[in-house]
Amino acid sequence: MYAIVKTGGKQYRVQEGEKLLIERLPDADGASVSLTPLLYVNGDQVVDGEDLAKVQVAATIIAHERGPKLRIVKFKPKRGYKRRNGHRQELTRIEINNIKLAGAARSSKAKPAAEETEDGA
Repeated sequence: MYAIVKTGGKQYRVQEGEKLLIERLPDADGASVSLTPLLYVNGDQVVDGEDLAKVQVAATIIAHERGPKLRIVKFKPKRGYKRRNGHRQELTRIEINNIKLAGAARSSKAKPAAEETEDGA
């Protein structure tokens, strides 16, 4: 079972228990966050499109980090133009707690109970 989620303008394939390094989230360490699913796959069952409202992907923020320093150099020959710059991306490490399809198990159990009440009335 896995899901494709979208966060920070990127898409990730996630499974339960997996740890990811994603774009910085505004929540504090230890907070629970819900990620936006784009696809849910469980064996032969594939959920996408409008049915994604039933899929929930929950994660916990482990820590906030900074990525490696990237060196940026600009140079134009014969003009005396040289610039050096650096950048460190703000990142968040998360752990996927659970991926579940909200309506699948409940709807199959709820139907027999509803039929019994209709027959008895």
